[in-house]
Amino acid sequence: MNVKQRTIKTPVSVSGTGLHTGQRVTMTFNPAPENHGYKFRRVDMPGSPIIDADVDNVTDTSRGTTISQNGATVNTVEHVLAALVGLEVDNVLIDMDGPETPIMDGSSIQFVDVITETGLVEQEADREYYHIPYNIHYSEPDRKVEMVAMPLDDYRFTCMVDYNSQVLGSQHASISTIGEFKKEIASCRTFCFLHELEMLLKHDLIKGGDLNNAIVVVDKEVDEDELAHLAKLFNRKDINVAPQGILNNIELRHQNEPARHKLLDMIGDLALVGVPLKGHIMAARPGHAANVAFAKKIKALIKKEKSRKQVKTYDPNAKPVYDTVEIMGMLPHRQPFLMIDKILELTKSHVVGAKNVTINEEFFKGHFPGAPIFPGVLQIEGMVQTGGILVLNTVPDPENYLTLFLKIENARFKSKVVPGDTIIYICDLLAPIRRGIATMKGVGMVGDRVVVEAELMAQIVKVKGTEA
Repeated sequence: MNVKQRTIKTPVSVSGTGLHTGQRVTMTFNPAPENHGYKFRRVDMPGSPIIDADVDNVTDTSRGTTISQNGATVNTVEHVLAALVGLEVDNVLIDMDGPETPIMDGSSIQFVDVITETGLVEQEADREYYHIPYNIHYSEPDRKVEMVAMPLDDYRFTCMVDYNSQVLGSQHASISTIGEFKKEIASCRTFCFLHELEMLLKHDLIKGGDLNNAIVVVDKEVDEDELAHLAKLFNRKDINVAPQGILNNIELRHQNEPARHKLLDMIGDLALVGVPLKGHIMAARPGHAANVAFAKKIKALIKKEKSRKQVKTYDPNAKPVYDTVEIMGMLPHRQPFLMIDKILELTKSHVVGAKNVTINEEFFKGHFPGAPIFPGVLQIEGMVQTGGILVLNTVPDPENYLTLFLKIENARFKSKVVPGDTIIYICDLLAPIRRGIATMKGVGMVGDRVVVEAELMAQIVKVKGTEA
């Protein structure tokens, strides 16, 4: 059964303070169309630039996950994105009038609550999941970070943290399905160690910090003077160390709340892959930098698989649109300089040609005869001739015209071509032909490998003596 994409019913806003910037910000979740995904819009900046929630836009992971695009930045996106993933919302535009999402109570629960309150609506398009195809590993040996994504027809998380601390020790957290996020994970708050808090305060790096939005783990001996100093900084009457080894400003919502929050961060950071996932994610000692690196690895795999799926296979036994004799009736090229054997597809804007590379080619006598490689310049020539057929197909008497190529740009040779290979050339118009000028994108494939690509510009010219 196909699952439909979802967005929110109506706009809804939350306001609060950014943890690191200390700036007051109002954040508004807006409904968005199908296939929109998650995007942030900085409405306080000229032109209201949009930042895609994409792992390729991550610019910092030192104190949360920061994304930047179009000259704009949004800090600490992970708790917001976790709420959206946890509620299985697909499309949202998030307006912000400041540079950092509000920290609220240090968890995702307040974002979850306002989104739940406004309600969700199904859209027409199906949700397109990426199913983890096999075990995908990521590790950082120096930090003892281990992460793996495994095939599973659900979205499951298992997280282990170990801080070499007498207070925290080793902690585990897990959810068996993303539907458990709201109850088990959303309310779990960020945490830090007392020595980190003192360093951050000293360097003014948590301007919006408050003892209401973080669990402070006491990992060292503290005296009354130090506790009094902290109480003064946070406008508290007094502060003590609770029996669990944390400051007594708040009570733990779960015995393993720190591990659950790490799981929350993981869900938010992996949202930056850009598509909903199906798989079991297991992690030991994750952090924002590792989460983002892991997300990049998964996204690269998705991109690679997508490019393979777009490769069309052509039946060599199918009747071609033009065979070699018919091609010679359109092009002036002859052996040994005719570089295409068949035209397999032809429309007004698209053409596919084929070239069988054999050891009998004349140029192999002098081009790396001991290790024959089809010259790159002749690969481009084959692409040009294929594109020429496309252009000549737009005039009534193609034998009376020549196609002169004016420009070749961004030519890249990706993989070598050797005797026995068949190159499939695919050329597509980039814009309608105007005044006899055509621009097109060409790609040469051997199997599922891109071996050459280039952008071409050509002009149709009538052969002298054929003018009416």
